[in-house]
Amino acid sequence: MSKMTIGEALVSKLRQRNVTCVFGIPGVHTVELYRGLAASGIRHVTPRHEQGAGFMADGYARVSGKPGVAFVITGPGLTNTLTPMAQARADSVPMLVVSGVNRTASLGKGLGHLHELPDQLALSKTVALVSEQVSETKSLDPTLSRVFHSLANGRPGPVHIEVPLDIAAAEYQETPLATLDPEPQVNPVLITQAAKQLAEAKQTVILAGGGAKRVGVGLQALAEALDAPVVQTVNARGLMHGHPLTVPASPSLNAVRALIESADCVLALGTELGPTDYDMYDTGEFAKLSGLIRVDRCSDQLARHEATLTIQGDVDVVIPQLLEALPLDAKQCDGAERASNARDAAWEEIGPDYRHQVEILNAMRAAAPNALMVGDSTQPIYAGNLFYDHDRAGGWFNAATGYGALGYGIPAAIGASIADPTARVICIAGDGGAQFSLPEIMAAVDENLPITFVIWNNHGYREIATSMQDVGVTVIGCDPSPPDFAATAKSFGIPFSSIPAEPCAVAQALRETAATDGPVMIEVTALKFEPQKD
Repeated sequence: MSKMTIGEALVSKLRQRNVTCVFGIPGVHTVELYRGLAASGIRHVTPRHEQGAGFMADGYARVSGKPGVAFVITGPGLTNTLTPMAQARADSVPMLVVSGVNRTASLGKGLGHLHELPDQLALSKTVALVSEQVSETKSLDPTLSRVFHSLANGRPGPVHIEVPLDIAAAEYQETPLATLDPEPQVNPVLITQAAKQLAEAKQTVILAGGGAKRVGVGLQALAEALDAPVVQTVNARGLMHGHPLTVPASPSLNAVRALIESADCVLALGTELGPTDYDMYDTGEFAKLSGLIRVDRCSDQLARHEATLTIQGDVDVVIPQLLEALPLDAKQCDGAERASNARDAAWEEIGPDYRHQVEILNAMRAAAPNALMVGDSTQPIYAGNLFYDHDRAGGWFNAATGYGALGYGIPAAIGASIADPTARVICIAGDGGAQFSLPEIMAAVDENLPITFVIWNNHGYREIATSMQDVGVTVIGCDPSPPDFAATAKSFGIPFSSIPAEPCAVAQALRETAATDGPVMIEVTALKFEPQKD
């Protein structure tokens, strides 16, 4: 690899690590990173804003299972990407952000260089799991080794590498790599103890989080072996679709909390037990978790909640070991009945408005089976997060939980479509959230991606307006005027239709656009929120 610059070598080594797509906006501070990109075989996708690059990388990672990669410039490029990095950290999404930074000799001196920050590396470290600088020509290899080791071990999340301008253009020096500690093996004693506790329990409930979304077959086998209802958080939706033991409803609902509290053993698989899933109404109370057994990749995560037993390891490794260790007579009773009762009570609890929106989601699922549904913070997404049974594992995700960043849906859907070009991708965004990232649709046009952008237009921030009204605050600032979406779609050069917020109309629109080549926009005209008069 002699005669290569650091920038060229970095791109080459990303390709060696199976990176096949990079999301980025070139700038004068990343020119050297782009020197070897065209010949590398890595696909480059150009968003319209660095925040879009980060959210695209997030959506790509969630669907592909590989780290999403973003190239951004020094200063504003990185700060614009911090929000997507924070969302990725909250949802345990593997992401690599590579940025430039000013010349080494100028760093921290406040000389007024272009894009200068007081301490860019320190700023990144407030969000990234790992943030490193390629500080000299011989440090590229060990830096890449450490950040990719972090991506592959422990809890996934965003990592960051910055390359100073002078280092990026310098000649690469290959460096022998130090051996890094392997991920710890699952303790077989703990497996035996967990299997014994599960076998002795009479009413187990399984809590499945995002860490379980790729082990649907094993999860179903374990649930059936225990006759245990399976409650899925938002990031686990799509697991065990339509199964008698599935409970695709928020554990914040009273009906689901009652199910969990009735258990004498709770098995939590790949879930952080965070408030946006388990206490979204901010009551300050969690369901009582009797006999809690937790399985998670992250030791820090396991230490955050008191448990009877904790097992550090990937859920996809632990589940087969638990199945093997369970005695043949471990099966309990009434699991399907308990699950059915919880589903029925949860359906009633969410109320008529949300039930109507879930019916629209069900119509979408029927019209576009096995689709990837990517959402922003908007009414039908809130409804689905409370109660919705998707038909594809990992196929329902959004930014309405965790960090809760608006503007996520449109770019994340683009990343998802690139990760799986065979999938139908449906992006659900509100008129307010869509305005955060509406220009990113042009990236879908550039890439000719088969994405249906469903804009739920209720002329404002209804969820916030309702929240203000509920606590006696005069509603203000919640009615930003939406654009003319028909004219917007025309300017993008994509097909457009406007339909009422009814299940049959939405399903028909999806069926009519199923064979469309490239992106499509469907505006769903919902009732405008009108604050109550004093």
